[in-house]
Amino acid sequence: MTVTTVPKLKASLSEFLGRVKAGEEVLVTERGRVIARLSPPVASPALPESLREMEREGLVKLGTGRLPKDFWRMPRPKDPNGLVMKALLEERADPLSG
Repeated sequence: MTVTTVPKLKASLSEFLGRVKAGEEVLVTERGRVIARLSPPVASPALPESLREMEREGLVKLGTGRLPKDFWRMPRPKDPNGLVMKALLEERADPLSG
């Protein structure tokens, strides 16, 4: 763990952020008192194995970031035969599916 002062942090921010990226924790002091702690983000919870299996089988594609700003205004895919609605209704009718 590294301890630094506010002026040193301001002067060498990139260096300290590099340490944090590498997994180190940095304590920031002001007049001898700790006022902040810089630490790497906590890992997000693991995905359920069932979801990972669906990804391996090509049934789902896991997201990689934020949606585009115009996502909800984008044209929807065509489903002229109503297969998506049929699958949804079948799934809802099956008491064991969810």
